[in-house]
Amino acid sequence: MNPGSPSPRAASAAPHAATLQDVAREAGVSLATASRVLNGSERKVAGAFRERVERAAEALGYTPNVSAQATARGHSPVIALLVADIADPYFGQIAAGVARGADEYGLVVTISITERDPERENRILRALRGQRPQGLILAASRSDDAEGGSVSAELEAFERYGGRVVAFGDLPGDGDDGGYAGARTVVIDNAGGAEELGRRMAALGYRSAIGIGAAEGVRTSDDRLTGFARGFASGGGTMDRIHRGDFRRESGAEAMATALDEGVEPGTLVFGMSDVVALGAMSAIRAAGRAVGSDIAVCGFDDVSASGDVTPALTTVRVPLNEAGYQAFRAIVDDGWTQAPLPVEVVVRGSTPGLA
Repeated sequence: MNPGSPSPRAASAAPHAATLQDVAREAGVSLATASRVLNGSERKVAGAFRERVERAAEALGYTPNVSAQATARGHSPVIALLVADIADPYFGQIAAGVARGADEYGLVVTISITERDPERENRILRALRGQRPQGLILAASRSDDAEGGSVSAELEAFERYGGRVVAFGDLPGDGDDGGYAGARTVVIDNAGGAEELGRRMAALGYRSAIGIGAAEGVRTSDDRLTGFARGFASGGGTMDRIHRGDFRRESGAEAMATALDEGVEPGTLVFGMSDVVALGAMSAIRAAGRAVGSDIAVCGFDDVSASGDVTPALTTVRVPLNEAGYQAFRAIVDDGWTQAPLPVEVVVRGSTPGLA
């Protein structure tokens, strides 16, 4: 035997994970009583017995078997949140709202990143279905031409096992409105908020605008660009051109650099379909030796925390993203849930000082 290898006695004495039987034995109660206390049974257990079981579990370091619980209950005490990009503060604020609700109910939130790739999303959904989370929240914006059949099949299978699906906006599928019929939806007034922003910018004297959005067909981007153009036109403004990329800050900078190469007159307004994109546009304007605000005005949408920290601060549409995430969680756990209004508010800051 090698000098460094454990002896058979040492190996047999190695600690093992405490089982439910160990806890019941330590507490001096039946296995059924220990299970009711530790596995979240709705059947009540006398306070004295509950205290003994919880004290024994803590002393032994017992951790419930989540997989076994999922098999017994039909679902695990987990909420699965799917986002496009965890680095995007938009999704970070939504996740914070979901986590707030989960904490109130003693549940756990897991986060998966789809990168807006339908195939990747399907793989994640299939894997999650096997883990049986209590609820599934789809937070990423989707494209109108995304393949919906396989997504709908996965979601239908998920709900057959007792899970609940919540989405931000419609999902592709067989619903009457083109969305997956089984999902509850949390709606953010992207078009209405952007339309009001467009009206406010026209009232400040801007007449020429450039839009920066995601690929055509991505619903959040399209709704915001269309709403802004409508509101801007109502005040006499014109959206002269749209540059498209994705939701990353780098994409906003690249689109703005292209616009600058084509030529941007002083007094032009740039609308980034998200704050992250707008912040990227601001960096490209500065890199080109132009001034944000007094030369080229910039506005965005979402009011992420960085929007108020830059100089000049970014004009935007404030969306209560944390509350939206919390509502998405409540849509999972409340059978009678109906969405409370999510107010959007235009916040005018230094990046759009107006034209004299």
